[in-house]
Amino acid sequence: MGQKKLIRFAELKSFSNVLEFPKDATGNWAAIFENNHPITLELACGKGEYALGLGRLFPTRNFIGVDIKGNRIWVGARKALDESLNNVRFLRAQIEQLTDFFAPEEVAEIWITFPDPQLRFSKAKKRLTHPRFLRLYQKILVPGGRIHLKTDSPALYNFTCLVAAHYQCPIHTKTEDVYGPLPISPSLSIKTHYESLDIAGSNRIYYCCFSLPDSLGNETTDQSFKEILALHEGLES
Repeated sequence: MGQKKLIRFAELKSFSNVLEFPKDATGNWAAIFENNHPITLELACGKGEYALGLGRLFPTRNFIGVDIKGNRIWVGARKALDESLNNVRFLRAQIEQLTDFFAPEEVAEIWITFPDPQLRFSKAKKRLTHPRFLRLYQKILVPGGRIHLKTDSPALYNFTCLVAAHYQCPIHTKTEDVYGPLPISPSLSIKTHYESLDIAGSNRIYYCCFSLPDSLGNETTDQSFKEILALHEGLES
């Protein structure tokens, strides 16, 4: 590991707005933030541009960037401290561990911004809008809590819309061209570091906002979805 990363990892431990695999956070985020404002997560946050941007836009809401890579979290946490964004925190942990750090109905919304689309069919379960992740989010979201996906991957966008349709997830908003001719909300105007790169800037940006039903089906529902997905992606299950 490079010297710069080692320094950042050491500094993270002193940052008041960073929690690394905390043992006592579950159900205690109101005490951590010192208020009862709604909590929004940015998953796989990287440098936390969305958590920071939303924190600036909505000072009466709380935001937590979640990522396992401490070197990236350092960048966002440092900016939050420099700007005195007291409504922004960072959690260093695996997304699969969310239920270890949040109690039922402790989270109001989730943002998933430019995640790895995991394009190979064999990697579908790693897509952050796969039903196995939606069931995880359901355990910590308030009823009707919204999930926002912003991506430059048409494959991930179409996959997410397919999941929403099959599992009867209410879709509130979706667009295949965020920066098209229609006006967009300030929340969607926030750009991540990846989005500002030419590789993202040259592509169309997709967005889908949906919530979860009371039940996300069963083994039969999952099997039929796997078969539909295989046909959709032109592969055999």
